[in-house]
Amino acid sequence: MSWQYTDLLSHPLWFACTVLLAAVTRAQRRGRWNPGACAVKLNGKTAIVTGANTGIGKFIALDLARRGARVILACRSKDRGTGALNEIRKLSGNQDVHLRLVDTSSLESVRKFAAQILEEEKELHILVNNAGASGLPKGMTADGLDITFATNHVGPFLLTNLLLDLLKKSAPARIVNVSSANHWRGKVDFSHFRGENLVYTMDAVYNHTKLHNIIWTNELARRLKGTDVTANSLHPGIVMTEVMRHYNFVVRLIFNMVGFFFFKSSEEGAVSTIYCAVSEDTEGITGKYFDSDCSLVLPAPLARDPALGAKAFEHCERLTAKL
Repeated sequence: MSWQYTDLLSHPLWFACTVLLAAVTRAQRRGRWNPGACAVKLNGKTAIVTGANTGIGKFIALDLARRGARVILACRSKDRGTGALNEIRKLSGNQDVHLRLVDTSSLESVRKFAAQILEEEKELHILVNNAGASGLPKGMTADGLDITFATNHVGPFLLTNLLLDLLKKSAPARIVNVSSANHWRGKVDFSHFRGENLVYTMDAVYNHTKLHNIIWTNELARRLKGTDVTANSLHPGIVMTEVMRHYNFVVRLIFNMVGFFFFKSSEEGAVSTIYCAVSEDTEGITGKYFDSDCSLVLPAPLARDPALGAKAFEHCERLTAKL
């Protein structure tokens, strides 16, 4: 009887080895830093987490609440935000958790949210720009911006700028911007902001915005030197969150099936953000990019170009000043 390679693939041992490999990989997903082992308390501190109603944003907010912080959940949906609010209050035992509505794709909404924060809050010590989306269909906002660029970059840029004086007054303070390793596949073309010269396939536009997140963070850190306000960006890992909700069913199905074994859960994906936001290890560190295991790594060369950083920052300033 002749042997064929398909005999190997159909052998029960092949399946058993595959399952074993997946289990080992799943067990190794945790990074070197454990939030539960970090004794830092945040009593008397105020934190804002955008996109806190689901995914890693909710676990970030939960961790900050457990540490005693006054936590503001910045969410787009009132219903889902209320659900997260009740859950976080219950799990953390901290009643000083509050919901405020904001849609980062709308500059008007961002301005209203920032105005409310400045009116209500005397201090702000941690700002986590976590809200974002991938796979959004082609579309333009009322401000004339590509919807993915508005949601993932321009909205967070404006929000941070509007809250900078409060952060400086509250120093030491930290700004944490959630980016992605996908930024390595991103490109810089300022016409993208207006929806021009974009290819809307899979995560292409998302990748561009994640590159801009890091470029902006590094330039922001440079401008904040001497203020005791730090700004860092990070990759949370490949995480099983709703960031894929805008993709078609087949793509989401494959992502979820593979992700069950190999990708991080939302709780695991929140770790590198929490590390940047609260760890004593990151105190005073600014303008850096952290990997999903909480290690310092170099981002793509474009993200490290200071001339490009200044140009990109000024471009966003002009965009948000006009609109």
